[in-house]
Order: sequence, then C-alpha cells, then structure tokens
Amino acid sequence: MTTTAIPWISGDRGHGAVPTEARNPRTGSRMWSSRLIGALFLAGFVVYGTGSVLVTSVVDGPDFLAGVGAQQTTLFMGAFLMLATTAVDIGKAVLFFPVLERHGKRTAVAYLATMIFEMALMTVGVLALLMLVPLSDQVDVGRLGADAAQALGSLAVDANETAYQIGQLSLGFGCLFLCALLFRTRLVPKWLAGWGLVGYALHMSGAAAEILGAPISLVLLIPGGIFEVTLAIWLLIKGFTPAAYDGPPVTQIDE
Repeated sequence: MTTTAIPWISGDRGHGAVPTEARNPRTGSRMWSSRLIGALFLAGFVVYGTGSVLVTSVVDGPDFLAGVGAQQTTLFMGAFLMLATTAVDIGKAVLFFPVLERHGKRTAVAYLATMIFEMALMTVGVLALLMLVPLSDQVDVGRLGADAAQALGSLAVDANETAYQIGQLSLGFGCLFLCALLFRTRLVPKWLAGWGLVGYALHMSGAAAEILGAPISLVLLIPGGIFEVTLAIWLLIKGFTPAAYDGPPVTQIDE
C-alpha cells in the first residue's frame, strides 16, 4: 500500500503558518532596532529640551546667581536631564553600530567616536553649571563677594554654552558620515539621507558661528532638527529598508 505525502500549505487558514520573523529572524531585528533608534531620537528632543528650559529659567538674567540657592532643585533637575541626553545619544550610536558596520566599519566607528566626544563635552558643560551651587553658597556665608561670584557664575554658564556648541560640531561631523552611509546604502530613502547631509552641514555652520560670536545657530539648527524628527518617525513606522538591512553589504553589492 502506497502513501502519498500531502504537501504542507502555509497559507491554509493560517494553521501551522510560520511568522515572517521566524522564517527570517533579521526582519524582527530590523524593526526592533529601527523603532528603538527612532524612539531615542524623539526622546533626545524631549529630554534635552526640558532640561534646557529648566536650566535657562535659573540662569537667565543679569543677577541670576542670587536666585540659585532658592532654585537648586530646578537647576539639579535640568542638569540631570541634560546629562541624560548624552546617554540617549550614546544609545543611538551603539544601536546604529551593528547596522552601519556591515556596510562601513570605519563610518560606524567614526560615528560612535564623535558621539562619545560630544557626550564628554556636554558632561563638562553640565558640571560647569553645577558649580553655580557652591558659588551661591560661598556668597551666602560671606566668603566670596557678590560681584566676583557673579563673574565666576557667568563664566560657568559661558563654559557650558561653549562646550555645548563644540559638542554640536562633533555631532554634526559624525552625522555627516552617518547620512552619507545611509545615502549610499539606501537604508533609508535617498531623499531623507540627502536632507540629513544638508541639515547637518548647516548644523555645524551654526555651531561654529556661535563659537565665533554670531548668534545664528538657532536658525541653522532647524533643518537638521526637522530631519531628525522625520527620520525618527520614518524608523518608527517603516524601519530601515529591508533590502539594504537584510541584504549583503554594499561593498558586495558593488562587486
């Protein structure tokens, strides 16, 4: 007696069908990485923006040091959130690393290195802001004159601003490498990666202008900021392009 094997039909009412992620584990990995990176981009805006508003509410004014003692909690919260942003940026770079490394290890390392450098500078800037608290305490106990303390406080605020702008130069430089690789590999649409190249070039120009004393960075930051929000939304909804993420490295494609 012969038996006939009945072929398994994966689409038969879905019984026994293997999910796409099970057939290709990289599909699930692609969306997980994409969404987490996108979420971190948005989180960076919210966290740093909130921290910056809190700190500015304390240091904005000609005689701000006199009010630091009464607003220590606000200053500490703002400083903490600004520091948390550095962790967010490092998190993005770490998550991007395995995605970028397949297509360009040097680019992946360069991007990660610039994010670490930016984190170090922003940390120095935040620590400078926190020096306002002991300065205020020294004035309260009469160990330091108000004028001298105010001058030192202004220097601390300026140090934070300078460290931030140099950090933004580093970020823009690293993100130029990032967007160039995204453009070349088509991990995201070329129009989006090209927008990032232009946005980060303007971002660097604005940061350099601020360091040189021209207060135009806010305007020049807008294109890069819009790019980051757009990229975040794209990654959350669409993710990296499957063919580029799952396929062979671009060097193999070019061969």
